[in-house]
Amino acid sequence: MLELIGHTFMQRALLAGTLVGILCAVVGVYVVLNGLSFMGAGIGHASFGGVALGFLLGINPLLTAVVFCLGTAWGVGLVTRKTSLREDTAIGIFFACTMALGILFLGLMPGYGVDLFGYLFGSILAVTRQDLWLALLLTPAVLAVVALFYKELLFVSFDPEMARVAGLPVDRLHSLLLVLVALTVVGAIKIVGIVLVSALIVAPAAAARQLTEDFHRMMWLAPSIGAASTLAGLLLSCWLDTASGATIVLVATAFFAVAAALRRGILPTG
Repeated sequence: MLELIGHTFMQRALLAGTLVGILCAVVGVYVVLNGLSFMGAGIGHASFGGVALGFLLGINPLLTAVVFCLGTAWGVGLVTRKTSLREDTAIGIFFACTMALGILFLGLMPGYGVDLFGYLFGSILAVTRQDLWLALLLTPAVLAVVALFYKELLFVSFDPEMARVAGLPVDRLHSLLLVLVALTVVGAIKIVGIVLVSALIVAPAAAARQLTEDFHRMMWLAPSIGAASTLAGLLLSCWLDTASGATIVLVATAFFAVAAALRRGILPTG
């Protein structure tokens, strides 16, 4: 194992995994508190259409995935505000539409020979220098926005009606949160894949929620669990020779299970 860590590709994977684990968990806290877990799954699957379009056009799939994820986030927010539809209904519509577009784009490719396995289920060991730079730029940028609107997002998460009465732009803050989710999804695609990305966003935050009711502690616990999940999952997948993305998500789920057991008193706390 120590010899494996000495390789450049493994160091790159560990760094990218740590960054994405922290990013997903921080944004995931707001996702869990606002009941947006289905939104994370919807935006994650929307990226499939963007990735397929990127392959069809011969450009970087992550660039077109950004467009699709942001478009889905803004589209869901617009439809929810301008119509009588509930948010989960709007997510379901965009979810199906973007997945259908992805299948359509794949069908238009000559020979249909594109390997989407890495994007669907993650391929952290195949993270490139460009992917690492994306994580290095995206993680601080998203965390900076979270820090800038920390109090406002906190207020809206716990009491949106009171926040509206207090004069906060609740709808705009909600749209901002959806954009942060979309960017987080794009950053995590190569780590755990389109299918599993929502789990990495939700599980560490949900585990932190089981361990504390204090929001500030939750914001420290969640990224710690997220980073530990990606690191432990990556090393465990190398040891067991299993799929890295799936192993990372299973480790994160195990953290949640232990936290839930501690919360219910099933496991001793000391």
